[in-house]
Amino acid sequence: MEFYQATSESVAQFQKDGYVIVRGLFRHDEMDLLGKIGRVELVQRAHAVADAQGGQSKLWLASDTASVDVYNAICHSHRVVDTMAALLGDEVYLYHYKMMVKEPRVGGAWEWHQYYGYWYNNGCLFPNMASCYIAVDRAHKGNGCLQLIKGSNRMGRIDHGKTGGQTGADQARVDLALEHMDLVYAELEVGDALFFHSNTLHRSDQNRSEDPRWGLICCYNARHNPCRNAPGHPSYSPLEIWPDERVLEVADQHWARILAVQDGEGLPA
Repeated sequence: MEFYQATSESVAQFQKDGYVIVRGLFRHDEMDLLGKIGRVELVQRAHAVADAQGGQSKLWLASDTASVDVYNAICHSHRVVDTMAALLGDEVYLYHYKMMVKEPRVGGAWEWHQYYGYWYNNGCLFPNMASCYIAVDRAHKGNGCLQLIKGSNRMGRIDHGKTGGQTGADQARVDLALEHMDLVYAELEVGDALFFHSNTLHRSDQNRSEDPRWGLICCYNARHNPCRNAPGHPSYSPLEIWPDERVLEVADQHWARILAVQDGEGLPA
């Protein structure tokens, strides 16, 4: 089976607009297993983050690259890593990954922000960093899909401060950007992926629909972007790239371990 490879057109779009959407980057069976595993493992691990209106979204963040699990199988896959390297024009390594959780009717909003708005404070010298949001569930306006300001990656880093329990971008600057640039709703089907630059302004609304909105975000730094080594935000180390076919293989094994524990066989999940 052939898997996605970045084109010169997608690289040009990423550089101009600050994002590119790849339809069907992952198969439905891969996402089905990721969703099942996440909903068993992460319900207790994810922590809630309040928005400015008092709503709460949940996230789980990790930077472990050694475990043979479904999360690492995706983060190490050629179709993500090679695409990210092409978009950033450099070898990349995994900065961290996180599952974003907006449950039906109660999922909170995320305020406008740039990831480099606070990764800057981790000692990352340049904004040569990017993320890949992978839709575990369908993401649409009703359940709080990501919104982006097209071309905001070319604005540079914006000042950030506390907004509710979150770190948000200076709203006056965001409002000015919205006067001159397009607001884009990144509506995604299951398995679609959104690659976006670390300076791209993005946010999401609360989920007041009946549909959950789970998404895995894999974040990467360029090899030649100096960065302070810190827990959850490491400096460079070579990233082993795994065959794309391994995603489904590892996901099956991961799910089997969970089922074995549930059946009382005592195997580690």
